[in-house]
Amino acid sequence: MIFPLEELIEYDKNMYEITAAASRRAYQLSMLDDPDIETFEDKVVSLAARQLFTDEVEFRIEP
Repeated sequence: MIFPLEELIEYDKNMYEITAAASRRAYQLSMLDDPDIETFEDKVVSLAARQLFTDEVEFRIEP
């Protein structure tokens, strides 16, 4: 799976938040050497975005 473009187009919330969350999640995955990275065929950022758009991972903006 490549970066989920359809989900990105249909996303009706703050685009900055989802971008920042995907970037942070990709960093977490790479630093933790997550086993999902080995089974996922594409880039870590695509995996992070998929996790966010499918609600596998939730995010929130802290004040």
